[in-house]
Amino acid sequence: MTVVPNLSRAAGRPKPRSSAWRGILYIAPAMALVILFFVIPVMMTAWMSLHAWPLMGAQRWIGINNYIRMINDTRFLSALRFTALYTVVATIAIFAVAFPLALFVEKHRRFVGAYRTVIFLPVVVGLATASLLWVWLANVDSGFIGPLLRALGIVERSPNLLASFDSAFLTIIIMVVWKIAGFTMIILLTGLQAIPADIVEAARIDGAKRWQRFRYLTLPLMRRTIALALIISVTGSILAFDQFYIMTAGGPQNRMISVVYYIFNQSFVSFNLGYGASLSIVLLAILVAISIVQLWLLKVGDDKA
Repeated sequence: MTVVPNLSRAAGRPKPRSSAWRGILYIAPAMALVILFFVIPVMMTAWMSLHAWPLMGAQRWIGINNYIRMINDTRFLSALRFTALYTVVATIAIFAVAFPLALFVEKHRRFVGAYRTVIFLPVVVGLATASLLWVWLANVDSGFIGPLLRALGIVERSPNLLASFDSAFLTIIIMVVWKIAGFTMIILLTGLQAIPADIVEAARIDGAKRWQRFRYLTLPLMRRTIALALIISVTGSILAFDQFYIMTAGGPQNRMISVVYYIFNQSFVSFNLGYGASLSIVLLAILVAISIVQLWLLKVGDDKA
């Protein structure tokens, strides 16, 4: 007995190769943008990093000399140390403020929409604008912070908050938390709202206290959301530039120069475009390495789960 295949059903089934080409066609515009605005610039930067590339004049091939140079560049190493310090402190401070805010606005209470809006409002302000605003707030003569500290009895006269490293660093951290915490809060809020309410209610009925529910239920279920917020915060902190350029101009005593600020100085102040390009490639490698480690830790957590 001969079995006749259902030709009509086979004819109507899309071919795998056709589906693959259709998928490539769909992502082609995004691929073109990535190639045009990321891949090609990175390749050009890598090529520039292998040259002595002045702003004016002929370029000269020097191989990896720019990369060898940065090993003994004490100012670059100092910028790396300061950027690492800033990244750790800023990330911890942002999460310390954003997580309680997310827990606060996640509850159904009166005016919760207004609370969310007010907390998120600083996010829509540009970082350069926010930096200029806080320069004015910290001004000794016309600022608001100095008179407030005097009124609270903390100081006897208005301090110059941007004159010393400690006070300037603290002022910038407070400004960044004020500016960014609302964005991190929204990310964490989406994770909180994705937790099934019946699971939380079951834990509460079983006698789990609020801290136990947070420790053993909320945090594990929000691990992916926290990882996303952490990657965004760490990446943004490593790439920090505006606040240091506008608020302190790298001071006092050039102790607040971040890696991006140092790249800017080398490329557009000293016009060492080749060396600035090599610094940019190294910074890109650091960002990729940190992201890989964070994603690997997230995968390890999945395996344990």
